[in-house]
Amino acid sequence: MRVFLAGATGAIGRPLVAALLAGGHEVVGTTRSEERAAALRAQGAEAVVLDAFDAAAVRRAVREARPEVVVHQLTALPEEPDPKAMAAAIETTSRLRRETVPVFVEAAREAGARRIVVQSISFVTKPDGRPVHDETAPLWLDAAPAYRGNVEAVRDMEASVVGAEGIEGVVLRYGFYYGPGTWYDKAGAIGELVRKRRYPVVGKGQGRASFVHIDDAVQATVRALDHGSPGIYNVTDDQPATQKEWLPEAARLLGARRPLWAPTWLARRMAGDVVVHYATTLPGNSGAKAIRELGFTPRPWREGFREVFG
Repeated sequence: MRVFLAGATGAIGRPLVAALLAGGHEVVGTTRSEERAAALRAQGAEAVVLDAFDAAAVRRAVREARPEVVVHQLTALPEEPDPKAMAAAIETTSRLRRETVPVFVEAAREAGARRIVVQSISFVTKPDGRPVHDETAPLWLDAAPAYRGNVEAVRDMEASVVGAEGIEGVVLRYGFYYGPGTWYDKAGAIGELVRKRRYPVVGKGQGRASFVHIDDAVQATVRALDHGSPGIYNVTDDQPATQKEWLPEAARLLGARRPLWAPTWLARRMAGDVVVHYATTLPGNSGAKAIRELGFTPRPWREGFREVFG
């Protein structure tokens, strides 16, 4: 089928283009630079240099592409999780979610596409004491101010997709990516922090991360082109891991010394409320719906970590 992919040169965009082409799909991918557009064309995709905030240009590009499915994978996350860089990146990513997704939905409908598939995140539900949340769990809209804007943008974006008329809207709430080209990789930013013992276990380390290997996230996205009903899906493995579990395991596989420990007050002062939440109170996410309805088969995080960090 013919697929319009916004964000074709990002962390998931790159392997997604390769998977779509390998599956015999026609791909029209967007990027912000002519150099990256040339690389897309060399792979066999069509390429459009596009400013996603230019609504008229977006509508024109999608209309001219005449896709069957539009996939939105636009984010602005930095190469390293530096707190200062993250604040600016989250603000831009929130704008991309809130401002550009409704435009792509409308453009997809105008172009005659039957479905739009949009990237979201699973780790935005409200901590309520339950260790694992499914897609019906409430979003954490009364979070600390540093985090609330991000959650509100996710809410607005998802509503514009699921509530769209005249087109099937699918939201994929990805868990924490790991694998080649991500932070959670032997050569990635998190791998480097763990190797240098600069990523401590915080407090009791009971925050639950739901991971997904980048290749498995790609698999789920390809499946979502023509599988599953419209709606929201958690794209994660089905084994959420506490920080106290996954962080020492990553260190062991990397051949690093066991992670240090930090009290919550110190971690909050050094890295902020969001980092402490992820480490101590983050609920895990169930990937059961995507596994059942999309035919998604993620590898368990322990198996994936052996491949990535071992």
